[in-house]
Amino acid sequence: MPSHYSTDRKINCDQFVDLLQRSTLAERRPVDDPACIQAMLDHADLLCTAWDDDRLIGIARSVTDFHFCCYLSDLAVDKNYQRTGIGKQLIRLTMSMLGPKAKLILLSAPQATGYYPKIGFQSHPSAWIIESTRPL
Repeated sequence: MPSHYSTDRKINCDQFVDLLQRSTLAERRPVDDPACIQAMLDHADLLCTAWDDDRLIGIARSVTDFHFCCYLSDLAVDKNYQRTGIGKQLIRLTMSMLGPKAKLILLSAPQATGYYPKIGFQSHPSAWIIESTRPL
């Protein structure tokens, strides 16, 4: 189990990429683009982290207005620590930082589609995405 959780401990690109590689998210994140990874960290509104001593073992990275909606863009837990409640605790910590009317929104990794309904998330049938390179 982690030694502690934090909402104010800063992390660097190397720590973030290392954790993404130790979880299942590296295959769907730009881990080979340091500038993009740095921007992802710099522009996140909320970072909740889990630590085992000084080793980053979990993160919930969100973009939010804190009152109406919160997009949980990355939920990553080191494979060696998965199924121990860290992901759920990171979600709880994220939610504790939001106002009472805020909804938490996420797009699930393919391997995690069965996880979210088990912890109380509801599927939403009308989510849409478009790549920034695709013309409107």
